[in-house]
Amino acid sequence: QLQLVESGGNLVQPRGSLRLSCAASGATLDYYAIGWFRQAPGKEREGVSCINRSGSGGSTNYADSVKGRFTISIDNAKSTVYLQMNSLKPEDTAVYYCAAVQLPLWRGCDLNTREYNYWGRGTQVTVSL
Repeated sequence: QLQLVESGGNLVQPRGSLRLSCAASGATLDYYAIGWFRQAPGKEREGVSCINRSGSGGSTNYADSVKGRFTISIDNAKSTVYLQMNSLKPEDTAVYYCAAVQLPLWRGCDLNTREYNYWGRGTQVTVSL
């Protein structure tokens, strides 16, 4: 059974940076796409970024609101997926979740929460002075 644990959330000032980690255990990530999602108070959970394998043939996807600021990556040796977040804004404040779904390599990942069936418990990111 695949298990996911997020870490790296913190309080950061606007225009600052954070790197979130999603550590996987119980199964190899070789057959999974991993997505990052976030949920702000009073709002629906939304997709931020996803990655379906790294290297040749792999694919990534980003929400328009984070393109150019966030970068997703995989360290297969550590079974860990990272979300590097730069130029953070107050509207990035949310609980960030990682999630996984088994996906063939040829398929691009998407940011629909209903596509994912393994979820972590989340890590809080607060962007404020």
